[in-house]
Amino acid sequence: MRRRLALVILILFQAPFAGAHTMMMTHVLVSLGQPGTADVRIDIDLTLLLGSAERYYQIVTESPSRQQEDLRGIVPQITDSFQLFAGQKRLELVFRTFSAAKAPKADYLDGSTSKLSTFNFVAALPAGAGPLKLVVPLGAQVDYPVGYTVRIPSAHVSITRGLEEGVHESEPFVSTGKTPQGPGSTSKADLPRVADPDALAWPSQLALYLRLGFHHIVPEGADHILFVLGLFFLGITWRKLLSQTTVFTIAHATTLFLSTYGVFRLPSRYVEPAIALSIAFVATENVIRPKLGPGRLAIVFGFGLVHGLGFASSLSEIPFPKSDFLVALLGFNFGVDFGQLAVIACAFLAVGWFRNRPGFRQRIAIPCSLAIAAVGLFWGIQRIIYYGSH
Repeated sequence: MRRRLALVILILFQAPFAGAHTMMMTHVLVSLGQPGTADVRIDIDLTLLLGSAERYYQIVTESPSRQQEDLRGIVPQITDSFQLFAGQKRLELVFRTFSAAKAPKADYLDGSTSKLSTFNFVAALPAGAGPLKLVVPLGAQVDYPVGYTVRIPSAHVSITRGLEEGVHESEPFVSTGKTPQGPGSTSKADLPRVADPDALAWPSQLALYLRLGFHHIVPEGADHILFVLGLFFLGITWRKLLSQTTVFTIAHATTLFLSTYGVFRLPSRYVEPAIALSIAFVATENVIRPKLGPGRLAIVFGFGLVHGLGFASSLSEIPFPKSDFLVALLGFNFGVDFGQLAVIACAFLAVGWFRNRPGFRQRIAIPCSLAIAAVGLFWGIQRIIYYGSH
């Protein structure tokens, strides 16, 4: 039991290095509009590649001459990070234009959403070109997932694949006549995944946004994971777990929908510190007043409203379909819920076996709650200082 507890505490104390939750995406669009050529558009947040948000903001706001000079060093990094192949031949991407993301400095320094700048290239396709394939080399400084789209405007075809973190090579697209096809499939409906959601049927949209919602919690949502663990360590009984998670789900779903539809929003400078302090509060209450009652449920509901605003902030850069927007939003919300259930299941497997043993509260629940509170407080102070200085 002590070894299990030590492992849980070690994991918790590693959490401060995870930072605030983010939802970053990168898009690569290959348009086959003219015979023998491919127009390539890459939408990317340059923070990771440049090493800091301050450097990114500096480049997008500097004089055109200075910016062109900096781009001469950045463009080769972009083409090395996104390598297009036609069969076994790597295509040479010729840089054409750059368009910087339009956002105030505070948004650039806010790490919770991506600020996508656009690089446009053109590439010559060799005669008898083989299947088109995107390769993102190991160690490339890009944000995942990467949406990779092949589009043929004349045929009204748009086919997309999504590369999740750890995947460095897309499935090849074979151009047969006017329609590129994936291996073993000619159906347009089952090919797209990320960058062109309107091309998907609603069941595929639902599945896509379920995955995105789950991924936002596991593994990206370190702060949400700690909050759910704070609820977990109040007491491992079905009544306590079900009542708290139900209230939390209703609350964050409410503000997620209201914020996404533009009814109510708050800037990240207020939401992110509040999320961190909510973690510290519920974990501390586990130690001081470990009782489930109307007061605890009201607190969980209030903090759930704040977490919903955090979810909505992360969705601001995610492409949503226009035709089945509600389906996609429901899918994302259910994905978040499944992520929360996965966190609870893992916590139960780690320490739930000892819930009825003498000393469980003193040896496991209280130490883990104190560790969670310490992390939440650290994050809260860190974010207050960060947003206060920007």
